[in-house]
Amino acid sequence: MAPQDKNTPPPLPEPLRVAVADSHTHLDMQEGTVDEALAKAASVGVTTVVQVGCDIKGSQWAAETAAAYDSVHATVALHPNEAPRIVLGDPDGWSRQGAREPGGDTALDEALAEIDRLAALPQVRGVGETGLDHFRTGPDGMAAQERSFRAHIEIAKRHGKALVIHDREAHEDVLRILREEGAPERTVFHCYSGDAEMARICAAAGYFMSFAGNVTFKNAQPLRDALAVAPPELVLVETDAPFLTPAPYRGRANAPYLIPVTLRAMADVKGMTEDDLATAVAANTARAFGY
Repeated sequence: MAPQDKNTPPPLPEPLRVAVADSHTHLDMQEGTVDEALAKAASVGVTTVVQVGCDIKGSQWAAETAAAYDSVHATVALHPNEAPRIVLGDPDGWSRQGAREPGGDTALDEALAEIDRLAALPQVRGVGETGLDHFRTGPDGMAAQERSFRAHIEIAKRHGKALVIHDREAHEDVLRILREEGAPERTVFHCYSGDAEMARICAAAGYFMSFAGNVTFKNAQPLRDALAVAPPELVLVETDAPFLTPAPYRGRANAPYLIPVTLRAMADVKGMTEDDLATAVAANTARAFGY
């Protein structure tokens, strides 16, 4: 692929006949306006999006955007990689806030209090993405990450909101903490990354599994095996845009309008018609997020 192609948005896919929701997107990290993104998505049958917060500013923005648009629902949280930055500082300015001084547990408590306040808002349908990330957080940050995750579980339960989980290379610890704390009634594994065995564990617990564009990647057979055994009533579809653009557009910017590409690939894996899977996914997303 020529370098200039990376900057060319993928073409509009054939519209879905049954409208669905993008269960996890980051409109604040995408090019163009919210209006443009929503219009483009709606033109191909993606009529609802769940806008996900990853830090205080992003969560506030998600809540404001969901209040302004009927087709947008919000979730609010400190991302698993955000919690250690709040506690230990972020000298490299890796996150969007730039370099930060260590704030300790007090700063984390203050940030969690703001997430708690936002979680009470009616347009906020979930608490997340929260969870554990053993890929990007070293051993020094694990305690802050785990404390934050447990606090988010409590917030989700107290407000009766869905819990949206980010689980990167941390399957066993995430499942263990959910058992220890008691999972909220509605729990979503965003960008599901486990194998078929874990999918059976999640299904038995009634956890939703949301699949992203990486289910289309050549090397993702374990993900497709997991999708194959995931019950149709617990499956969601997401973009995680601007990340995880489905094949054949991998490497270009993702957006909610590309949901049909992933959904069609998922229908093939499940041996379902596109319409049947879309019908299931639409109902599941509404049930998961209570809209």
